[in-house]
Amino acid sequence: MSGTLFILNDTPYGTERTYNGLRLAAALTKRGNNDVRVLLVGDAVAAAMAGQKLPDGYYHLDRILAPAPATAPTSPAAVPAWTHVASPRTC
Repeated sequence: MSGTLFILNDTPYGTERTYNGLRLAAALTKRGNNDVRVLLVGDAVAAAMAGQKLPDGYYHLDRILAPAPATAPTSPAAVPAWTHVASPRTC
């Protein structure tokens, strides 16, 4: 089994860095036998927040973290097990 850690610290919106990092992490989880972990720090923590009001054309990054809308996290502490979120409140 191989392991990959993504450390994302850029804002979730305004650039595509966080979006592309989450897309790559999600794609790797679909390839069997991979241990994928995502560490969201700084501004990237906001990507895990569900229910954000976004302008048309923006991706809902919380949906990449939790594909089923019924299980989308409402706080950084509630993200899926393969994702780890660090913020000043949880560190």
